[in-house]
Amino acid sequence: MSRWRELLDPELEHVLDALPAVDFVDYRRFRAASDAGAAARAREVEPGDIEIADREVGFDGRTASVRLYRPPVRPEPRPAILHLHGGGFVSGSSDAGHARNVELSRELGAVVVSVDYRRAPEHPYPAPLDDCETALRWLIAAATDLGVDPGRIALHGVSAGGALAAGLAIRVRGELSPCFQFLSVPITDDRLTTASMRRYDDTPIWSRPVGEVSWAHYLGDLAPGSADVPAEAAPGRASIDDLRGVPPAYVAVMELDPLCDEGLAYAAMLAEAGVAAEAHRFPGAFHAVFTAAPSAGISRRYLAEEMAVLARALGVAR
Repeated sequence: MSRWRELLDPELEHVLDALPAVDFVDYRRFRAASDAGAAARAREVEPGDIEIADREVGFDGRTASVRLYRPPVRPEPRPAILHLHGGGFVSGSSDAGHARNVELSRELGAVVVSVDYRRAPEHPYPAPLDDCETALRWLIAAATDLGVDPGRIALHGVSAGGALAAGLAIRVRGELSPCFQFLSVPITDDRLTTASMRRYDDTPIWSRPVGEVSWAHYLGDLAPGSADVPAEAAPGRASIDDLRGVPPAYVAVMELDPLCDEGLAYAAMLAEAGVAAEAHRFPGAFHAVFTAAPSAGISRRYLAEEMAVLARALGVAR
């Protein structure tokens, strides 16, 4: 038996057989199946009073595809969340986080902008990060029209989206000022050298072999592990000077995720750089458990904490 099975939260045992095998080698087949499943689940979501629209937005000659979630208009400016979906840089779309983005918009009274960034390997770094930057700059420029307080915009990234959120914070440091970065099970380091990364080569959803292919697709002509990979592409490579002045952060990691140790190390680096950083290691859980098993106790704890952390960061009374 794999060591991680002994540590798995017993409540998660029953979902293992239903989890999809992530295959980024045959990425077109996997992406098509993943996109179709996410689209079907998104169609089942009841948005209620949340206005939703898919749009092409632009800034300074560049464009990006986004899904915009707007709660009912209020007299005072609202907070906003720039959501960057997961999918290992290769798959994923705004459909993947659709249900949660509706909840975040409704519960926090926030405008949510979900970026449908271009995906690797057809569009390697820096294309996905460029799209995220374009969406952020558009959101700030359109804040008045959207009824958004430009001083209360949080970055919210899951898995590969966590890498993009952290990389975006590094890229715009000193120029733009998101108020917060919420990094959920973030991918941060292409070198794959942490203890948890070496330990977990067969864990659910994410494993070291999956990570190796994911980074190769994302970095394109840059060799994973080489000295040429910049910190905005792999935030785990950031120096303390790179991180000074980035927004306060919350980092969520799962114990049975190869990404666990690099996420904790990134939070520690942020703290060393003087950034207010909080990290939470959820025991007995695998990568993106809150998506695979949202009704499990550990997932409910994560989702409640996510909402509470974002409410505090955005100044929302609940």
